[in-house]
Amino acid sequence: MDNIVEKTLLYDYYGELLTDHRREIYEEVVFNDMSLSEAAEEYGISRQGIHDMIRRCDRAMEAYEEKLHLVRQAESVRKTVLKLQKKLEEAGMDEADRRELRQLADQIMQEME
Repeated sequence: MDNIVEKTLLYDYYGELLTDHRREIYEEVVFNDMSLSEAAEEYGISRQGIHDMIRRCDRAMEAYEEKLHLVRQAESVRKTVLKLQKKLEEAGMDEADRRELRQLADQIMQEME
């Protein structure tokens, strides 16, 4: 999985478990492309301190995933729903039934977002 995609998924599931301060800095550096130097200046922390904080946040969220498996479970459900949608397109049932099942699969996907 692409590094930024992985970080985004982990953050989506576990970002709220970070302190407000860490979450703010993490968002600025990782998602808003603020440089370590800019973040260090803005938050009054050394560049190395910012770097270490980002690494600690990443490790903390990875540890949550290792214990809770929420991202892995969501990805598994997503893949299953995609398979279901593909099978629905191939199935030999009437259009009304296919449409209803497709709507249910779409609802599952939306609820996961």
